Order: sequence, then structure tokens, then C-alpha cells
Amino acid sequence: MTEKLLRSRKLLRPLRTCSWPERWLTRLLGAAVAAAAYGLCLPWDLRNRAETPGSITETTPVTGPGVAVLAVVLLALAAYFGHRDALAWPLLVVAAPPVTLMYISFRTHPETPDAAVAWPLAWALFTLVISAGVLVAASVARRFTFGAERDRAAEGWVFRAHQSEGCH
Repeated sequence: MTEKLLRSRKLLRPLRTCSWPERWLTRLLGAAVAAAAYGLCLPWDLRNRAETPGSITETTPVTGPGVAVLAVVLLALAAYFGHRDALAWPLLVVAAPPVTLMYISFRTHPETPDAAVAWPLAWALFTLVISAGVLVAASVARRFTFGAERDRAAEGWVFRAHQSEGCH
């Protein structure tokens, strides 16, 4: 029982206390999981398609369950890295891989003339939504770290003078 507890504590301890190979391998693994989740949950070609051949009604290849699974995986990763690492790292580890893959997907598929203006706006919107979700999940998870006040003071979020006076 205590061995399991010690292993789980090791998985949740701050990354700054780990050796640099362990720290970077953990971050690379998180980025790989985020990229794999995007690749498995969303189709590579995100353009709308005709419902049936010759139809003028279009449908999207993106499914609701795929988006929901991707959101759950990204939020769980953001919470994990928000709990273990500095606040900026979840953006780089969790949000950057799917956003980069989405950008590459939009750029590599030929577009219709009227879609040439729309895809950058769609990409910017989804970048904002994914990044905001990751930041919120990471911030909430950071509130549950041990010694969170001390960590925020060390990162410059709280002035030490205010902390010693009791102002939080």
C-alpha cells in the first residue's frame, strides 16, 4: 500500500524537483499524447463536404464525440501539467501540438476561393478556445498543489512583503 502511495506521489511531485531528463521526457510524452489525441479524435482534412454527391448542402467531418474526447484528454493533460509544472508549460505541452497540427491541416489542403479567408479565422478562434481552456484547467489544478502560496511567491505572482503581512 505504501509503495503505491510513494509511486503516486512521485507522479504528482513538481517537475522542477526532478532531474532534467525526467522533466523533459515527461513534457515530451505529454506533447505526444496531446498530438495523438488530436490525430485520433479529429479527421486530418477539416474542410466541409457535400452530404451527397451533387448536393449543395455541406456537412462537417468533425463529430461531437470526437471533439468531446479531445477536450477531455486536453483538459486532463492541462490539469496534470498545471499541477506539476510552471503555469506557462501547459500551453506549450498541451495546447501547442493540436493547434500546430490544425494549422498544418488547414494549410496543406487546397481551399475554395471563398474559404481562403475563413480558415485563418477558424484557426485563430480554435487556438484561442484551446489555449484558454488549457490555461483555466492548469490554473485550477495549480490551486491544489502542496505549498502553492510559496510556489506563486517564488514565481513572482505574490509579493513576499504582502505574504508576510498576511495579505493574500
